[in-house]
Formats: sequence, C-alpha cells, structure tokens
Amino acid sequence: MPDGQALALSWRKSTASGTGECVEVAVSSDSVLVRDSKQSFPNILKFTSCEWRVFVSGVRGGIFDLGRMETSGTPGRSAARRVR
Repeated sequence: MPDGQALALSWRKSTASGTGECVEVAVSSDSVLVRDSKQSFPNILKFTSCEWRVFVSGVRGGIFDLGRMETSGTPGRSAARRVR
C-alpha cells in the first residue's frame, strides 16, 4: 500500500486512552494497519485479516497478559510487516 493511501484511511484509537497516546488501527480492503499515535508515520504494521483475528482472539483470551507470559513463555513471532 502506498504511503499516501495509509495516511488517508480512517484511523481509530481506544476510547480508554486518556492521554491520546496509544495504538491506532485502520482497516483497508485487504489488511489491518496498526500504528503508534505518537509516531504515526512511517512506522505502520500491516496484518492480514486472518492474522488480526488471531491476535484479537489471543488478547481476549488473555494469552498476552503479563503474568501469563512470565509463566508460560513469550508467544511466537508475528508475521506483521512494516508498510513502506
């Protein structure tokens, strides 16, 4: 995805972010993009829809909770790719 297209997407952030500094997510026709709101460009990660569903499922299931990660090890590496 060209840089201009990534910037033109509708980016959403959590309503729980009191400071405004958080992770933002945008959905394109073929992927889910993630960026840090403090450094919105060029550090954008790109996930397929399937990768994003698995990640969200893991978050909801608690597999990334710090206490769990310390006892069971770090989850496998992500297939995320930086958008250039």
